This record gives sequence, C-alpha cells and structure tokens, in this order.
Amino acid sequence: MTRVAAVQMVSTPDVAHNLATARRLVGEAAAGGATLVTLPEYWPIMGMRDADKVAHAEQPGRGAIQECMMDLAREHGIWLIGGTLPLVSSDAGKVLNTTLVYDPQGQNVSRYDKIHLFGFTKGGESYDEARTIVPGQAVGSFEAPFGRVGLSVCYDLRFPELYRAMGECALIVVPAAFTHTTGSAHWEVLLRARAIENQCYVLASAQGGTHENGRRTFGHSMLVDPWGEVKAVLREGEGVVGGELDPAFLAGVRESLPALKHRKL
Repeated sequence: MTRVAAVQMVSTPDVAHNLATARRLVGEAAAGGATLVTLPEYWPIMGMRDADKVAHAEQPGRGAIQECMMDLAREHGIWLIGGTLPLVSSDAGKVLNTTLVYDPQGQNVSRYDKIHLFGFTKGGESYDEARTIVPGQAVGSFEAPFGRVGLSVCYDLRFPELYRAMGECALIVVPAAFTHTTGSAHWEVLLRARAIENQCYVLASAQGGTHENGRRTFGHSMLVDPWGEVKAVLREGEGVVGGELDPAFLAGVRESLPALKHRKL
C-alpha cells in the first residue's frame, strides 16, 4: 500500500507567500504518511493578469520555485509532483506551463509541458491560455515504486486520447485550476471517467477558492479509485487530501473486468 496526497491551494500573486504555503502543506501531507504528493496547477503564482507569470519564468534547473520543490522532496523523502510552474519558452512573451517531478533524493526525474491550452468564453468569463503559454508536444509519465504515473494538467482532462497514449498506469495525476463554472459542471465526472476507462487511480490537486485577481477556482481535490469511486475530497480552501493506493484492488478490477485487454483500436 502506498499513501498519496494532493495539496489544494488558493494561490496569490505573491510568489514568496505561495512558496511558504506549499512548504507548510507538503509538510502536513508528509507528516500524514504520504510518500507521493502533488501540488496544483499555477501553485507558485496566480497573478492579477495572465501575463504576470511570464516575469517569473525560470530556466530549467534554476530558480526559487524549483529549489523549493527540490528541497521539499529531499527534506521529506517523498516523490513530489510540482503542479505546474512557468518555465522559459522560445517565445519571450510566453511560458511553458510545466510539471516537474522530484524523487525522494530531490532529483528532477520527469517533466511534462501542458499540451492542451484552455479557452473558454461564457457571459462575463473569458480565458485564453494560448495568449501566454506555448503548448507542450510530448506525453509525460514516470516510473514510481508502485508503477507508472501518468502526467496531465487541468484542461488535458477533456482529451481521453492523451491518457491512452500514456500506456497502462497505476496512477494518473491531474494538477488543475478549473474555473468554478466548468468545474461544477464537469470536474468530478471527468476525473471518474478517466479512472474508470484507464482502470487506475486518479489523484487531482486543485486550486480551490476566490483569488486576489477575482478568479474563482472550483477546488474539490480528490482521489478516485480504479472502479471510479471517490475515496476522498476537499471541497474548498487550503488543505491536503489523499488516501491509499491498493495494488491488489487495482489488479482485481483489471482481472474481473479486463477492458484494457479487450481494446480493438
């Protein structure tokens, strides 16, 4: 059995404040026995404007945000999935929205640049991540002691072909900053669908509240099991949620309903 945890935050425009919050909450998760912890999307900065994150973009392997994640993984001896942070891109006015994974020694062992960029307009709400983000090109995963972990971010959740391309995973992670509008309609059903169709655990780490920029994120960080049952959920506010990955239960689901073996396409 492996204990995992998702950190939920209500990130601010102040990077130092967000780093301190992450240190506190990751420490809480580790104290609770979690050996793998994930942070939410945009955890280091939710600026007053979308473009604010460009000024905080880091070079790979350098910068306060990456140093914080490396230190946390090493200090607590955990696998840390760093939500997303802004990394420099080939376009000076845009960033890569990147997930970095650190092993218990604090070494960066995997990277995933968010592929699908959110766009939404309804009423007074409008979002277009492509204005400030360059999309990634490659599917991301890594091998943990309990099996393969698939990496995805927020809007990726709506594209099931991405998850099929990861291969058979024991766990899929979804750091996110779903809006309250889209989250209340689709968040849980999509997470449960990804767990059911891939017959694996899904750990989703969300932003969850009203931010200083006025944006309201949905929260509801959760752990879903391979049968599609929500095992734990944190609705709003800062905190930690998680539970156990049971390899025998996962194997039992795949044995009794061998859908992955029945695929034709």
